[in-house]
Amino acid sequence: MPSDWEPLRQPLFRALWLAALASNFGTWMHEVGADWLTTSLSTSPLLVSLVETATSLPVFLLSLVAGALADVVDRRRLLLFTQFWMLVAAAGLGILTLADGTTPCGLLGFTFFSISEQL
Repeated sequence: MPSDWEPLRQPLFRALWLAALASNFGTWMHEVGADWLTTSLSTSPLLVSLVETATSLPVFLLSLVAGALADVVDRRRLLLFTQFWMLVAAAGLGILTLADGTTPCGLLGFTFFSISEQL
């Protein structure tokens, strides 16, 4: 019986799998960091719930469009574009946070525009 890890012997699949693992790890770190930063900025439960909404709302709004788009464009370029977009959003939020200029609205905006990888 073949092993569940058999596909990882293929170099291209292994590279994609490791890239997805690294991206997921970054996404999880962003979610924890955004929640932590939210509680530092405000004690409002509404703000915490809005950050969680901003994390999942892009998936709700864009899944159908992203699926249709993936059918008509080069998937590799689409994947590279979305990963670059997520990098820019995360870097922008990181720079803003290091400069001590993060506001609740800025955090919500950057979290929303970090378009979760689940698309």
